[in-house]
Amino acid sequence: MSEIYLYDRQFNKNTDYNVWMGFPGCTGFSLSSLGFMWLFKSLDEEDGINVERVCTDTKITQINAKDVNAICFSFSFDMDFISIFSILDKYNIPFKSKDREDNFPLIFAGGPVVTANPEPYKEFFDFLIIGDGDICNLEIIKLCRKYKLAGKSKRELLNELSSLDGVYVPNITQTVKKSHYDLSKCVYTPILSDESFFPNTFIIEVSRGCFNCCGFCIASYLNLPVRFVDYETIIEKLELGLKHTNKIALLGALISAHPRFSDICEYVYKRIQSGEKIEMSVSSLRADAITPDVIRTLAAAGQKHTTIAIEAASERLRKVVNKNLTEEQIFNAVKIAKEGGLKGIKIYSMIGLPTESQEDIDEFIRLAKDLKAINKGFDITFSFSTFVPKPHTPFQWCAKESIKSLEIKQNYLKKELSKLGMKPKFSSAKWDYYQALLSRGDSTLADYLIEVYKNGSKLGAFKSAAKKLSIDTDKFVEGVYDINQKLPWDFIVLNPGKEFLKNEYERLINN
Repeated sequence: MSEIYLYDRQFNKNTDYNVWMGFPGCTGFSLSSLGFMWLFKSLDEEDGINVERVCTDTKITQINAKDVNAICFSFSFDMDFISIFSILDKYNIPFKSKDREDNFPLIFAGGPVVTANPEPYKEFFDFLIIGDGDICNLEIIKLCRKYKLAGKSKRELLNELSSLDGVYVPNITQTVKKSHYDLSKCVYTPILSDESFFPNTFIIEVSRGCFNCCGFCIASYLNLPVRFVDYETIIEKLELGLKHTNKIALLGALISAHPRFSDICEYVYKRIQSGEKIEMSVSSLRADAITPDVIRTLAAAGQKHTTIAIEAASERLRKVVNKNLTEEQIFNAVKIAKEGGLKGIKIYSMIGLPTESQEDIDEFIRLAKDLKAINKGFDITFSFSTFVPKPHTPFQWCAKESIKSLEIKQNYLKKELSKLGMKPKFSSAKWDYYQALLSRGDSTLADYLIEVYKNGSKLGAFKSAAKKLSIDTDKFVEGVYDINQKLPWDFIVLNPGKEFLKNEYERLINN
């Protein structure tokens, strides 16, 4: 595997503290995970710290397991607990913190899953990072090293960590404030590799957070306030990346809202026009932000398709979820994409949203039929996920629709859209059920998760573990939470707070 380091790596550091950065997936995926690789870079640049990436397919480690002082896990998706357990299992490390003596490494994690609701997982970690880990992670490791060199106990270290913003120490921390990174330094791919899931692609984060704050969207609420990287910094880093590769990607929940997004596209377009062969991709664009200049750049950079998220086909339901998007804007986005030289567009949507009716589902068929009629020869694809209630969003109190009901809707859409020559894609209603369980669960799920892992982690394991341990999973998934009840994740201090979410829930649900 060839790797190109885009920072000055120290090869002869005076190291006395060993860290494994644990990634719950294969090496190729880890190399394309911008946050994970950026945290690795920050530790790799620090004198005194020896850091190594360890993934589920890692066969031989440079640092012996018995010499590891701390393991930091990335936790971005609900099902990541399975791979985290597999790594701990591989190196004979007990899953629960209470079963690990001081001779075991410190085990902690960070990422959107534990920031949103760490309670189902808190027994497995010595502490958890809540919020942005960009700076927090390095400062924590430096403190851990300091305490180790001073001969302090794990208990003394955890007491100190519990006083820091962004650190949750189970059984010590009462409330925790989310850590916050201002993006001034800009996060970008620090290591290019041909083994990455996106081979030799330079990814740069141009924005974090989203103004729109759809009622279901945890990515919006967890990443407030919205932040943009300065245009000059973006161009500087793009030039760094383009010295080593011709593949670039812009990342962010609201890329097109960047105050100078059109200027960024113009910069790339001019370089392409001057003869450079640049391939550029972007994460999904807002339908109302697609312009001819943006599409022109994407087409010139080799992108054949783009993605827009409409969430719902009916304007009524889009208002319920706070997706302020008109049908005219949807049609205009498809028109611009087609006329700009793209081959097709993927339309991302959801089913099972609060207040959804059969009429809302039927609107997808009408919308698809109308789009196809006026965009002949243009590839239009619909992709559907199912609504999962997430913590810290206005819809955190809403129930998830039953698997049976959702599968009826999926089959209906599949049948009707196929009549139009479309092949829609759907997320698994069954797996989404268990995603909701983990999203809304509490600390009573710890033994359940271990049981799931021990029984193979397939769908059947989730069901049999619940039966064996007498856990009512429907209570967490399909139950409507009272708006005034205490929720497992209420101890996490976010802005805006719970009162705002209550008011927003009432406003949206009554549309």
